[in-house]
Amino acid sequence: SGFFEWAALHVARWGNGRGRLLFTYIILLGAAVAALFANDGAALILTPIVIAMLLALGFSRGATLAFVMAAGFIADTASLPLIVSNLVNIVSADFFNLGFTEYAAVMVPVNLAAIAATLVMLHLFFRKDIPAVYDLSLLKAPREAIRDLNTFKTGWLVLVLLLVGFFALEPLGVPVSLVAAVGALILFAVAKKGHAINTGKVLRGAPWQIVVFSL
Repeated sequence: SGFFEWAALHVARWGNGRGRLLFTYIILLGAAVAALFANDGAALILTPIVIAMLLALGFSRGATLAFVMAAGFIADTASLPLIVSNLVNIVSADFFNLGFTEYAAVMVPVNLAAIAATLVMLHLFFRKDIPAVYDLSLLKAPREAIRDLNTFKTGWLVLVLLLVGFFALEPLGVPVSLVAAVGALILFAVAKKGHAINTGKVLRGAPWQIVVFSL
């Protein structure tokens, strides 16, 4: 639906033409995506979007590498807060019989510390590669990234309902996997109805082997 490109373009505008601020916001966006959509998803989704955005801004190869490395690095270091943030989290929580809320209560503070440490480390390591300024006028408007407005809006609703469902229903004995599956089916149905997204290609390209392994 263009959700992630839309988010990245908004982040670029929040940077207000300042390279270091954009670098920080890209890292924070990566942390948010990793927490909510898992670390692998964050790396695979954000990397091509960030590259395309940086090329449009005319960043040097060194600067582009810095941003791409940062987006990939934060995808792993910030994949701690929720059970669904990382496959390892799922396996660990299951092994130790930890509930969704119980796990989050312990790991959210740890994740915040990891994000802070990552921000400092990446800024220091890539301090010579981050451009001082960039031209916002070179970027397209965020609304232009939205390919399917209904799916885009439904995605926001499903995301909120998923988080509520994870925290509220899991203590009642409803599996996290069931909540996630219902959310995925709703979003898939809306996307299929809109015809702007090739849902068949999405199904064929899904990493089903990981799903089987998780089960």
